[in-house]
Amino acid sequence: MPVPVPRQRTTASVETVVAETAQGTAAQATLSSTQCTPGGVSGGDLTLLVIEDDPAGTFTVPELLDAAGTRVRIRTARNLTEAERLLTDDVHCVLVDLALPGRPDDALAPLRQVLRLAPRHAVLALAASADAELAAEAVRVGAQDHLFREELDGRLLSRAIRYAVERKRADSVQVKLAESRLRAQENARLERGLLPTPLLDGSDLRFAARYRPGRSRALLGGDFYDTVRTPDGTVHAMIGDVCGHGPDEAALGVELRIAWRALTFAGLCGDELLSTLQQVLEHERESEEIFATICTVDIAPDGRRAGLCLAGHPSPLIARHGRAAQLLPYEDSGPALGLLPNARWPRRQVELGGTWSLMMYTDGLIEGRSAGPGTPRLGQEGMVDMINRQLAEGLGGEDLLEAAVAQVRELNGGELTDDVAVLLLDRPGGRS
Repeated sequence: MPVPVPRQRTTASVETVVAETAQGTAAQATLSSTQCTPGGVSGGDLTLLVIEDDPAGTFTVPELLDAAGTRVRIRTARNLTEAERLLTDDVHCVLVDLALPGRPDDALAPLRQVLRLAPRHAVLALAASADAELAAEAVRVGAQDHLFREELDGRLLSRAIRYAVERKRADSVQVKLAESRLRAQENARLERGLLPTPLLDGSDLRFAARYRPGRSRALLGGDFYDTVRTPDGTVHAMIGDVCGHGPDEAALGVELRIAWRALTFAGLCGDELLSTLQQVLEHERESEEIFATICTVDIAPDGRRAGLCLAGHPSPLIARHGRAAQLLPYEDSGPALGLLPNARWPRRQVELGGTWSLMMYTDGLIEGRSAGPGTPRLGQEGMVDMINRQLAEGLGGEDLLEAAVAQVRELNGGELTDDVAVLLLDRPGGRS
C-alpha cells in the first residue's frame, strides 16, 4: 500500500523525490509506536496540526502511514483563528508555516501567537531554505525545531515530530523541576519561620523539638512553636495549631508565632497576649471558620514555677524527678483563638519543682489510633502511659521525642493524618 507523504510546492526535482517517497520510500521511516500527549509519548497514533495559508500547500493528505501501521493524522488550518479552533488536547505537535502573514516589524508574530495558544504542545517551524536565519530565530523564541520546505519528506517529518514532542516533554520536565526547586526554597524559608531557633541564651533549660507534617510529601503544616528568654530571666514557651494542614494554614501559623515572639518581648503574657493574638488571627485568616489552639507557659527565672494558659489546646505533660509523668491542670482553659469574640484566657500558676521535664504537643500526637485502624484513639491518657514507659527505659531529650513520634505512628498503623509538633524543656539537676 503506498504511503501518503507531504507534497512539495517548489522545484521539479523535489517533486520527483516526493513522488518516490509516496511510492514507498517514506515507508522506511518508522514512527514511534507510542502515542504522544502534549507533554510526552505514550503509545498509539499521533496528531499533527499544520498551519499554512497556501490552498495548494505542502500537506494534501489526511494522514501519514508507516509500514508498521502507525499513523500521523494531519489537520490543516489556513489561519490562526481556525488553528485555535482545531487545537484540541489530542493534538501532539503543531507545524507553523513562517510564511504566514505577520506584522511588518515582526515576521515571527504568527509563531509567537501559536506559542501563546499552545504552551503545552510541541511546535515546529516550517520555512524555505532561503530563510535559514528566520528559521533559527524561530527556535530561539520557543519552537522545538525547524524544517525546510525543500527538504521535507515523510521520513524527516516523522522524525521531527517525535523529536519535537520529546524535546517539549524534556523542557516541561525541566520547568517543573525548576518550579519544584523554587517551591522547596520558599517552603524552606517558610519552614524556618514556622520552626524557629529557640532564644534561650543564659538559661539552664535544655530544649528539644520534633515536627512532622500530616500532608504527604509536605515540608510544613499548620502547627507552630517557639521558645524565648526575656531580659528578666523568664523563659516563655508556646505551641499552637491552626486548623487545617495546607500552606495557607502554615503561613498563618508563622504569622502567629512571629506575633507571639514580638508581643512576648514587649512584655505581654497571659490573657493580654492571647487577646492580641486573637486580633491578629481575625485580621489574617481567610474565613471566619479558621481558628487556632495555643498553649503558653512562662517559667520563672528560678525554674520552679510557671504560668500556664490554654486556648483550646491539650495540657502539657510534666515529668518530675522520681515521679511518674502527668498532665498539668487544665480546668481553667479558655476557647481556641478565633472562636469567641471578647474571650478570656485565665493564667494558672503551677509548681514545677527542682528537676523536671515539660512536654508541650499538638493534638496530632494524641489523635492517632491506639492499636491500628478501627481501634480507639490514643488520647491523652494513652500518651501519658506511653511516655512513662519510655521514661522508664531511660529515654530523654531528643531521643524521647523521636521515640514518642515513632511509636504514635506505629500504634496508628501507618502515617498520621494530622500534623505533629512536640516541644520538650528539661531542667536537669535543678537547684533547691
